[in-house]
Amino acid sequence: MNGTRPSIQAWLDEIKNGPGSAGIGMLLTHNGVVRGVARDGSPVQGMDLSYDGDLLDEVIAQVESMPGVVAVRAWVNGGRLAVGDDIMYALVAGDIREHVFDALQELVRRIKTEVVAEWEIK
Repeated sequence: MNGTRPSIQAWLDEIKNGPGSAGIGMLLTHNGVVRGVARDGSPVQGMDLSYDGDLLDEVIAQVESMPGVVAVRAWVNGGRLAVGDDIMYALVAGDIREHVFDALQELVRRIKTEVVAEWEIK
């Protein structure tokens, strides 16, 4: 999912009331934001971010096929972002903690390494 900023609560409600909801034992969310400090410790004023929406949809579908996963949602922001702005929302619902943690980690990793291109503004 991409485009307009979604409501995480709406995602939760949709998934809890959707197909396969009886098999859900955990829903885990991630909200990535622009930090004011780069990984190397230097100050950051913001970031420019672009993403491939078709690839995001493919990654979501692939993560949905992981063991124990019932539903996956993801949204990526784009354009010029300021410190504190949302970069992405990600949500995974599944049967047991280990499956959900693994799937969320895979989802976020692939979004960050394959789907988005980002440039820090220093």
